[in-house]
Amino acid sequence: MSIHFDASQNFFHLSNNEISYIIGIEKEKYLTHRYFGPRLTGYHQVNQLQMIDRGFATNPISEERTFSLNTLPLETSTQGSLDYRVSNYQFRNIDGYRITDFVYDHFEILEGKHSLEGLPSLRGEQEQTLAIYLVDHPQSLEMVLYYTIYEDLPVITRSVAYKNNGAKAIYIENAGSMLLDFPRCDFDILTLNGAHTNEATIHRQPLHPGVQKIASTRGTSSPQHHPFLGLADRCTNEDQGHVYGFHFIYSGNFVAQAEVEQYGSTRIQIGINPETFEWKLSPNATFQTPEVVLNFSAKGFNQLSQTFHKLYQTYLIPKQWQQVERPILLNSWEGNYFDFTEEDLIRQAKLANTLGIELFVLDDGWFGQREDDTTSLGDWSVNKTKLPNGVEHLADVIHKQKMKFGLWFEPEMISVNSRLFERHPEWSLQVPDYPQTQGRQQLVLNLSLPEVQEHLIQLLTTYLSSNKIDYVKWDMNRHLTEVGSFVLPNDQQKEVSHRYILGLYRILSEVTKKFPKVLFENCSSGGGRFDPGMVAYMPQTWASDNTDALCRSKIQYGYSYLYPPIMMGAHVSDSPNHQVGRNTPLTSRFLIAMSGNFGYELAIEKQSLQELEMIKEQIIFYKKHRRLLQFGQFYRLKELDKAYSTAWLFKNETEALLVYSNGLAQPAQTIQYLKTKYLEDAALYKDTSTGKIYSGSELNHAGILVPRIKGDFNCFYIHWIVIE
Repeated sequence: MSIHFDASQNFFHLSNNEISYIIGIEKEKYLTHRYFGPRLTGYHQVNQLQMIDRGFATNPISEERTFSLNTLPLETSTQGSLDYRVSNYQFRNIDGYRITDFVYDHFEILEGKHSLEGLPSLRGEQEQTLAIYLVDHPQSLEMVLYYTIYEDLPVITRSVAYKNNGAKAIYIENAGSMLLDFPRCDFDILTLNGAHTNEATIHRQPLHPGVQKIASTRGTSSPQHHPFLGLADRCTNEDQGHVYGFHFIYSGNFVAQAEVEQYGSTRIQIGINPETFEWKLSPNATFQTPEVVLNFSAKGFNQLSQTFHKLYQTYLIPKQWQQVERPILLNSWEGNYFDFTEEDLIRQAKLANTLGIELFVLDDGWFGQREDDTTSLGDWSVNKTKLPNGVEHLADVIHKQKMKFGLWFEPEMISVNSRLFERHPEWSLQVPDYPQTQGRQQLVLNLSLPEVQEHLIQLLTTYLSSNKIDYVKWDMNRHLTEVGSFVLPNDQQKEVSHRYILGLYRILSEVTKKFPKVLFENCSSGGGRFDPGMVAYMPQTWASDNTDALCRSKIQYGYSYLYPPIMMGAHVSDSPNHQVGRNTPLTSRFLIAMSGNFGYELAIEKQSLQELEMIKEQIIFYKKHRRLLQFGQFYRLKELDKAYSTAWLFKNETEALLVYSNGLAQPAQTIQYLKTKYLEDAALYKDTSTGKIYSGSELNHAGILVPRIKGDFNCFYIHWIVIE
């Protein structure tokens, strides 16, 4: 791994064993993007920049009509002149002008990777970082572009720091984190889009002229558009072809866009959404943008996923959870909703213990006057009618069953019908003279306020200091409206959305550091805020409120492009399913849920004796293969088709497990041989069900005959052990 500056040819070369990334300096002023892809052993500028006298081009050097910033591949945009493509930054001075002229000044090569103040980011110790400084001399502004290259992965991270070295305040209207120009446009663009209960649907389409954009203005990263863009060669599939992945480590409003411009280049730009953002940058102040992960794969989408999985497990989640096995849980929600007593919960926990479940989670309804979702958020005192002996007593009973105890919170929300709102109505997001819009009959606390942050830190500290809560499910069930603050002056109101996220990160940072043994699970009505920013504090996320096995096969398939199964909460629920009303076999529900972070969420006491015995056997099976399922390599073997048929593989050095789901049964079933592709060719694999032994090469390349399956939503698995 190295970062090298070639002074004779004025370019930077960032490289490791897999990738190279090259940045040029033109006219001693402008940063150009020269290359990003497979590792180059050397670079001598064979891919020369095209210089043509273009119509309507603007020329920073008037006598050089072939030199125009509007046609060059750049590393950051220019603003207000010379470059008319989408911009990565925008400033407005106190006179209202929006012109800047940032030019190259100097660079530093730093050992390691610096953390971003107030923001989550990837860790790194063996990495190197390139810091490139650009200066706008008329206004004494400074921009620092940060590039960190990882030693062992085809990954570069990028972020930007904007600094005001002048004597007057200036306003940042757009604080992008990354801009990158590719000198081609023959890509497919890949995004993960969806909705509540239908998250992470993969969309792939050819790039076309103009701007293709995904974004959120909801105050969260959102289930509608995940903060991710992929650019793939047209021939790329799961196993072959080049693909670039760009992932934003941020949990709030964002924009990610690709512009195909008139001469066939493609510009990628990612950052905080400027529609809902502005920042007053005072003299000597610095604004740090969130980080973007740039991931390159030369071997298709599966290799891209393998890199993301390893990267986030190693360098993003809290260190203490990297190799810790996750417990099998029973969540109380779909089995009880708001209707339960202490006696009910204890009975259910005791039954769960006999089945081998290891964690009992009490979901919504345990506090205030919470009989439905219209009241009591903010009043985090125990409902003594339901729990007359309190939460700690219930935790003690659960612990005596040799199980862990978990509790649900929705800390960011407040009900109008609550004592907290009566005491502090000013703590909720609101704008003077306008009504406060309720969603799910609740409002949002203004986390940009330090006093609200302190309140929530103290609240959680009070509960967790008892050392009786082993797991917290942190929920967030509505998006932001009336985003304003009584504290900030008029010219800083557009800072509130970002300050909200900074406040959230401060709370999460302090609480998770104070209680490192508590397992936190992120949730926002499922996957509404499933993003790398939250993953930095909470090592797992409830992937979707939709627990239907068929829907989950698609949702988990989509999220697996970015996150390993251990990060995706997945539960076996009742049939018919509560969200879509579908009946699915218990075995299918298990095999799909087992392919994520596994648990149950059903009316445990209403299961038949046969079903309880099946659940017991499922848990025995899962525990036997837990290390494989939670920490093994995960590969998609079959692209999701219109019938929702899927297949994936878990493997490590000693065993492998294939899961196949037929989705919807098809007439005239075609002949299918499912190739495992990623086993070791030279190894021998024993099928633990039949005792038959196969070489890895025949499983990989000849494949397994998929049997005829009658009926919808049926799954099967095959488990192999490696023969020494």
